[in-house]
Amino acid sequence: MLSRRAATVAGALLAGLSAGLLPAVPGLGAQKAPSIPHEKYTLPNGLEVILHVDRSVPIVAVENFYKVGSGDEKAGRTGFAHLFEHVMFMGSQNVPVGKFDEWLEAAGANNNGSTNTDRTNYYESGPSNALPLMLWLDADRMGWLLPTMDQAKLDLQRDVVKNERRQNTDNQPYGRAYETLLPVMYPANHPYSWPVIGSMDDLSAAKLDDVKEFFRRYYAPNNATITIAGDFNPDSAKAWVQKYFGHIPRNADIARPTVPPVRLTKDTVLVMEDRVQLPRVYHAWHSVKAFSADDAALDALASIVAGGKSSRLYRTLVYEKQIAADVGMFNNSAKLDGMLVLSSTAKPNVHPREVDAEIAKVLADVAANGVTERELTRVKNGMRASILDNQSSVLNKATQLSYYNYFTGTPDYVAQDLARYERLTLADIQRVAKQYLGNQPRITLTVVPEGKKDLALTTVAPLTGGAK
Repeated sequence: MLSRRAATVAGALLAGLSAGLLPAVPGLGAQKAPSIPHEKYTLPNGLEVILHVDRSVPIVAVENFYKVGSGDEKAGRTGFAHLFEHVMFMGSQNVPVGKFDEWLEAAGANNNGSTNTDRTNYYESGPSNALPLMLWLDADRMGWLLPTMDQAKLDLQRDVVKNERRQNTDNQPYGRAYETLLPVMYPANHPYSWPVIGSMDDLSAAKLDDVKEFFRRYYAPNNATITIAGDFNPDSAKAWVQKYFGHIPRNADIARPTVPPVRLTKDTVLVMEDRVQLPRVYHAWHSVKAFSADDAALDALASIVAGGKSSRLYRTLVYEKQIAADVGMFNNSAKLDGMLVLSSTAKPNVHPREVDAEIAKVLADVAANGVTERELTRVKNGMRASILDNQSSVLNKATQLSYYNYFTGTPDYVAQDLARYERLTLADIQRVAKQYLGNQPRITLTVVPEGKKDLALTTVAPLTGGAK
């Protein structure tokens, strides 16, 4: 409910607009495409360096982007990329255990890291005068982590990762659903057929020599990008980068194998019992690589169908019919491949087949009749707002520069990325709906409460009718 003052202001604004006294707010599409000015160069040892100066606030961010993720692991040796995300904070030759965080915090800075299928990144953000410290710390663990890497550190961080897996996957309601879909979507030797966090068995079996070899192979300057964004002097930053990183030797170039295209050839119906209260259904279809021709259209399709409270399925299932507790859809496009995933949780005393019948109707309608101009405009405005929001801090801009650099070869790809969505047409959305969803092979997984397999879907609902 609006406060009395807010209601008064809102009424005045509406009256002013009606009378033509106030200018209309231009559509988001009228704004100029954003840009991130930068300089990019490469050291003799292969380290890529990207610099973006932003003097709006006395803050600087550093992102260490390593071109290694769970997709670079091998079957039976999964979880190493994420394990190293933890190990890299355990000290190096000149940084005792615990001092990495302590010294940064004393300088007013903070740090963290993350891992996905395609990359691992480590980042710091803090006052501008902390930049030399950030770079020195990052260089020490890139060049001199192995001399201090021992069994005790491995065991400690292995236990941390195992506990993280228990917390976020094994003991999380519906937590094992995604990793249940992966080995069906991808063949056993595909790099995306296992979860980023790895399996308990592989984490337990990891040997110290295996982990060290993984570091030697992927944690080298010629497999990394350092991005510095914020308030700094470029000449000073270049001197520090050369001083701290320039003498770290490059490793052998990595010859990554070519992964053949993957296609689902038949419908697959799965059932998984879990410690949950309500049944949830997942549908997964094969998608495309990031930045490929249909990537943006599939993002838009997922958003229109079930991407938020204004989406078609949310309105139908949650608001109008009130048969689902939630519904969502996303297009997970990565460097090697992608998948579309739609999930919905039935409300108490509602069988998932009732929910699935409505899902089938909505998907069939989109494929047959397309979407509205209003729906597409909402997606375009949302994407522009998201991209603009990603430039709200120097850390976000550092992350964007590194990401675009790896996926497209162009660090400042913001305008081109946004243009992919702004040029989408109604015909594009209908076409990808037909091509990727229209009675195409899919995986259907029902996660049911323990002992209640009768709540599972047993067949795939055709898009022209309901589920059986």
